[in-house]
Amino acid sequence: MDQQSRRALLAALLYGQEDLRLETVADPTPAAGEVVIRVGVASTCGTDLKVWRRGGHARMLKPPTLFGHEAAGEIVAIGQGVTHWKMGDRVVANNSAPCMNCFFCKKEEYSLCQNLLFNNGTFAEYLKIPAPIVQHNLLQLSDGMPYALASMTEPLACVLHGAARSHVKPGDRVVVLGDGAIGLMFVAALSSGQGEWHRWQQSAVSGQPFAEVILLGGSEQRLQLGEVLGAVKTFNYHQVEDVPALVKSLTDGWGADVVIEATGIPSVWEMAIACARPGATVNLFGGCPRDTSIAVSTEQLHYSELTLKGVFHNTPTYVRAALKLLASRTLPFEQLISEEQPLTELGQVFEAMKQRKVVKVAIVP
Repeated sequence: MDQQSRRALLAALLYGQEDLRLETVADPTPAAGEVVIRVGVASTCGTDLKVWRRGGHARMLKPPTLFGHEAAGEIVAIGQGVTHWKMGDRVVANNSAPCMNCFFCKKEEYSLCQNLLFNNGTFAEYLKIPAPIVQHNLLQLSDGMPYALASMTEPLACVLHGAARSHVKPGDRVVVLGDGAIGLMFVAALSSGQGEWHRWQQSAVSGQPFAEVILLGGSEQRLQLGEVLGAVKTFNYHQVEDVPALVKSLTDGWGADVVIEATGIPSVWEMAIACARPGATVNLFGGCPRDTSIAVSTEQLHYSELTLKGVFHNTPTYVRAALKLLASRTLPFEQLISEEQPLTELGQVFEAMKQRKVVKVAIVP
């Protein structure tokens, strides 16, 4: 379908808590600096599930709004002034871009950008890409790269950002709490040493894992996938009476060197801290509901010299690193895609995600 013959199109809009509707929307037309892509695949995400269940997101969107934020496809329309792209280019677009001019951007802390622009609407036939994303976070795909694999660039970029901020050292014992797509990506990234490229190459040559990753989750199927992605041990938390005690029993009584929280549940944030050894880093990565809080022992935090980190989103550097890693086929990230479904089945897909029957689903308009 060329630029002249496109028509009224189908797209998903979120209206509130578990209120997702497929509607006919206007044909997107690019303004100056923008492009429009025909969506090849839009992948579902744990963040989408949380937003669907909660009815919104503090930073990314407010309903009613177009929905979905992971997609790859083909450029079908180009706005005035866009010179580095052409019709037919295969691309993946990150869902955001920093302004590059604010206080935080000048400090290269791009995920904290005061003007961070988010773009939603991937669960649709066509997606308009705003000019800042075209400028900073629109990347070209090789001819042989599947759209489903490329669509995972955004979540993997977030994970690589989180992995780098966790400062995992070779041989560290790392606990990942949560067996969703993000937790499983953390398993793959940290066990292989992604983000520590020089050391990772040495680890790859030796055939030994970069770090010893222990995964805890609630799904036997996902835990098995965690082992495929590099976890040395997996545990179903439904069968564990005391998770911090289990972690200490696996780490000579000390606790983990690094703990990654990937559920977005306040009680699990507290559990993550309890799993950490003195001197550990605890990455509180999972986004919790608005206005929630946790209790932290000042004695433990101070005398055990814990480092607690909240890590949010990604940066242009990690978007590029993520696409490079996916394109390399070094790690079997394609196994995170449980199935492929048409856009018309999106409602049923979210029900399946709610029941934890699938990890990620490739939505094909």
